[in-house]
Amino acid sequence: MKTDPKCPECGAASLYRTTTPSGGGHGPILLPQLGSFWQAAGFEVVACVACGFTRFFADAKARAKLPKADRWARI
Repeated sequence: MKTDPKCPECGAASLYRTTTPSGGGHGPILLPQLGSFWQAAGFEVVACVACGFTRFFADAKARAKLPKADRWARI
């Protein structure tokens, strides 16, 4: 994630971030093959208080696995 303190949607400087797993349990795994056997890959989530625009960024460990993961195709 780039460190731009303004929302790309509305321009407000009211962004907050957290981390969360990319799925599993009762929902789909949103980053398949990029986590480990025991833990789904993670997302950094950034949300704007002003307009609600939300972005998800795959964590660094997950991104490093992309080139070798057969369920992901380069575009």
